Amino acid sequence: MTERVFNFNPGPAMLPTEILEEAQKELLNYKGTGMSVMEISHRSKQFEEIIVGAETLLKELMDIPDNYRVLFIGMGATGQFDMIPMNYIVDGKAGNYVITGSFANKAYKEAVKVGETHVAASTKEINFARVANPDEIKMSDDPAYLHITTNNTIFGTQWKTYPETGDVPLIADMSSDILSKKTDVSKFALIYAGAQKNLGPAGAAVVIIREDMIEKSNQALPTMLKYDTYAKNNSLYNTPASFTIYMIRLMLEWVKSQGGLEVVQKRNEQKAALVYDAIDNSNGFYRGHAEPASRSLMNITFRLPSEDLEKEFIAEAAKVGLAGLKGHREVGGIRASIYNAMPVAGCEKLVEFMNDFRSKKA
Repeated sequence: MTERVFNFNPGPAMLPTEILEEAQKELLNYKGTGMSVMEISHRSKQFEEIIVGAETLLKELMDIPDNYRVLFIGMGATGQFDMIPMNYIVDGKAGNYVITGSFANKAYKEAVKVGETHVAASTKEINFARVANPDEIKMSDDPAYLHITTNNTIFGTQWKTYPETGDVPLIADMSSDILSKKTDVSKFALIYAGAQKNLGPAGAAVVIIREDMIEKSNQALPTMLKYDTYAKNNSLYNTPASFTIYMIRLMLEWVKSQGGLEVVQKRNEQKAALVYDAIDNSNGFYRGHAEPASRSLMNITFRLPSEDLEKEFIAEAAKVGLAGLKGHREVGGIRASIYNAMPVAGCEKLVEFMNDFRSKKA
């Protein structure tokens, strides 16, 4: 077997070796059942323990208030682009969107197909180099909600503080920074996240939803598109993505074992500072895409003096075990995704490589 590399891919992302080994150990015989976790019934006591345990752990780690539920829904975060407007753009209200990147724009474009929408703010004109400033956000007269994407994976930007929306429900796609830092969940009516970055493998979205939003579920929708269906049935109305939920529970146990979100946040800040310092101290050889005030702790995007050098950088990095550094086509260059599972040693090795590459090519 090839030695494991430092995986900087944006998602599916790196997972802690410990939980992969735990899953490997239990793969053929989960808790003495003689079956894989992928084979046991989702109605069994063993799986109920998994899914309830995952919800309990997430509530504990994120300090989620009692009037919120945690739901596990298929289709990933992209499915939420549709479910949110279908459930809440009703009675003449408009879905309001702040567009700060590709996935924020995709969420908006899906909502346009459903009903009345409004762009409350956008940073497209500067190629999404920062998030919106509070004074740039102008909501419509009768907003159903305000939707933001808290971390923009492709462009490497992240909200540091969140908009104050008063009585208007604030909804957030946190796919690429959930569990990376402490978050005041009470500011949000609904949070959703695809699992494949900080929560586990792909296959499900985790939805943290306030109870009044569950009650507002649009009853004219098909059963599987209503939030109250998942809430009333503890996410077990149909067969869920059982292996993904099992891995999410292992990931949450790992985060707790690390010391919780306070410890994880400090480590993420340390990792990001290492790489950003290498960019800032390169005398212009490396140029960050995101404006400093909006820099992401999870996805670091930067360019080199030429595309040829960028291709060489990616190829040479791969040879020394630094994988997945190619930037998205909308930004180009390099993207280092340093989610929770990326150890400090991975960022130290990347910085060592960056400095060595610059000394040879500058």
